[in-house]
Amino acid sequence: MMKMKIQSMQDLKKEMLSVARGEGKAPADATQVSFESVEAVIRLLTPENRFLLATIDQKKPASVADLAKLVQRAEPNVSRTLGKLEALGFVRLRQGAGKAKIPEVAIHHLTVDMDICAQHDRVAVA
Repeated sequence: MMKMKIQSMQDLKKEMLSVARGEGKAPADATQVSFESVEAVIRLLTPENRFLLATIDQKKPASVADLAKLVQRAEPNVSRTLGKLEALGFVRLRQGAGKAKIPEVAIHHLTVDMDICAQHDRVAVA
């Protein structure tokens, strides 16, 4: 299971500057993907993006171009969305024939562990 952390940009900047100045060590979770808020995760997982992920998972397109046809969206739009989802670990883009990239869903489940009285949420994905 991969974990993502919720961390404000202000806290992330403070943490990075502290490490850069040698005032502290990088935290153990420094390499985790982070979101500014749980809401940011929800904004990423729009119905359109979830449909895109479901189509990848169910139809197994052979390329981004094939996926764009399946979801009836322009290929550059689908490529941009896949880039965001890949950067955050939701999708893998495997090398296909020629220049083709084969999209694959990397995360199928997402769990939010939230203390409603604190701001130290964790997002766990499997």
